[in-house]
Amino acid sequence: MSRHSAATELEPIERASPAELRALQWQRLQWSVRHAFENVAPYRRKCQLAGVGPADLRSCADLARFPFTEKDDLRASYPFGSFAVPRAQVVRVHASSGTTGKPTVVGYTQRDLDTWASLVARSIRAAGGRAGDVVHIAYGYGLFTGGLGAHYGAERLGCTVVPMSGGQTAKQVQLICDLQPDIIMVTPSYMLAIVEEFARQGLDARASSLRIGIFGAEPWSEAMRAEIEARAGLDALDIYGLSEVMGPGVASECLETKDGPVIWEDHFYPEVIDPHSGAPLPDGARGELVLTSLTKEALPVIRYRTRDLTMLLAPSARPMRRMARISGRSDDMLIIRGVNVFPSQIEELLLKLPGLAPHYELELTRAGPLDQLTVRVECLASAGGDAALRARLGAELRGSIKARVGISSEVLVGDPGSIERSAGKARHVIDRRGKP
Repeated sequence: MSRHSAATELEPIERASPAELRALQWQRLQWSVRHAFENVAPYRRKCQLAGVGPADLRSCADLARFPFTEKDDLRASYPFGSFAVPRAQVVRVHASSGTTGKPTVVGYTQRDLDTWASLVARSIRAAGGRAGDVVHIAYGYGLFTGGLGAHYGAERLGCTVVPMSGGQTAKQVQLICDLQPDIIMVTPSYMLAIVEEFARQGLDARASSLRIGIFGAEPWSEAMRAEIEARAGLDALDIYGLSEVMGPGVASECLETKDGPVIWEDHFYPEVIDPHSGAPLPDGARGELVLTSLTKEALPVIRYRTRDLTMLLAPSARPMRRMARISGRSDDMLIIRGVNVFPSQIEELLLKLPGLAPHYELELTRAGPLDQLTVRVECLASAGGDAALRARLGAELRGSIKARVGISSEVLVGDPGSIERSAGKARHVIDRRGKP
């Protein structure tokens, strides 16, 4: 059997009929809503204010009558007020970064951890990983769910794990060269930093042992996928998750199609809503992704607003629906002189210009009543000493932003390495409006 002929290795639910999948979802949805209502006092109060309870859930469509869960709800019940089991039954906690206030604390029972590991293992297998593969994990370990989530999933699949974590980029390259991993799991922006370190050491990343990259924790574009695949010589696949819902492994792409992450609908019920009105949208319409956990014990979430903008797509490689690539976040959308702008739009445009590196910063300032956008990018080493080429690249990017996004900007093309690199999620926006 071919290493990548996965059909005989799929779990039964990955071969289920639509009717079988919907029946399982319905059974688990009833349990999860009742579990949250009976055991999470803050959510029960929200339901009572909305005039709904478990008895009102007569079909999956009735879920739209139930209130949303939002990050602020979890912050308001910090640290353990949203847990649905006694704290003594929680065997691990993770937390969000808390950059905008208190972190959101997430709890897991032992069964939750088993489910999580199984879903990450399923995701790695969908990406082409198999037992015996060496998996280099460069997601951060600790309260962030990325490192440990990937770690236990890879072990569950039967892989050999290299728990490198983030940072120490030169050592990342050394270990990749020495330990010969098959798979790397990391943020896409940090993968590019690793590729650059290969070049700095006079090495060709395309000649490394890596054949699969599983990238997540931040939005990234199809142009970024093409850039990584060309420079690293591997298949780049998208994995999706967020700590409040579980962590990585809520959805993941399949190697045979690479057409958007499959949502593991046996454990998560997806909806897409209008981010302004909250009204449900049909499959194929772009809006905000809302997820309901179907099997989580410690922290069930009902209609959790992810703020991620996507659309639900028909099944392809698996019987579950897919999600389109995240185009941005409803709370990361920039409004510049009345125009809605997402950082991913700028990224897509700069990656189309040979000579520019895929690193950028968007700085927003205000001069009087008008917002000003400065786009800082950097050139590749091949263009570093050519002032005329750098000026032309800046002018082309400025023109593309005006034509495609609809706003004027200042574009500054810096030297190679002038944009700060991050070992975790890249920070692309610096908003100085209203600040000294």
